[in-house]
Amino acid sequence: MTNEAISLAVILAMAATTYVCRSFGYFLMGYVPLTPRVRRGLEALPGAVVVSIVVPGAVAAGPAGIAGVIAGMVVMAVTRHDILGLLAGCAVAVGVRSAGL
Repeated sequence: MTNEAISLAVILAMAATTYVCRSFGYFLMGYVPLTPRVRRGLEALPGAVVVSIVVPGAVAAGPAGIAGVIAGMVVMAVTRHDILGLLAGCAVAVGVRSAGL
């Protein structure tokens, strides 16, 4: 098998696995009673996923990444505008990197 064929097989396997997991999740949730506790947990899940993706990347980027994430969070909290937060975070990260930190 060539590398391209192996790569294609891996991508197709990952796609199939993702589809099965997501479908099975919908199937299982049909049998889970939505108590207030379960509902709160499901509502908190998107935030937890975002944090689990952003924090390791910010830490790996060093002081510039951490400063950028903090600046983005502050701007989003104050303005309630995602794009402004994104732009502010990028600007701060570039500024910190340009300063040599």
